[in-house]
Amino acid sequence: MVTSVQPNISPTSRYTISETCKLLGIHRNTLRSYVNAGYIKSMQKVHGQRFKGSEILRFWNTFV
Repeated sequence: MVTSVQPNISPTSRYTISETCKLLGIHRNTLRSYVNAGYIKSMQKVHGQRFKGSEILRFWNTFV
């Protein structure tokens, strides 16, 4: 279940999988399921997957 408290993040920042999970209050496997289902978009970078702050906020507003 996604946290009911809106994450206090910058829409222009990029967040790792771990950071995104902490912000949303979900397990990394749950986040992976949401990505695979197309509920939240990620960016693949050289150093791993990243999530835009604006995308995290859009996702949060959709699910809360």
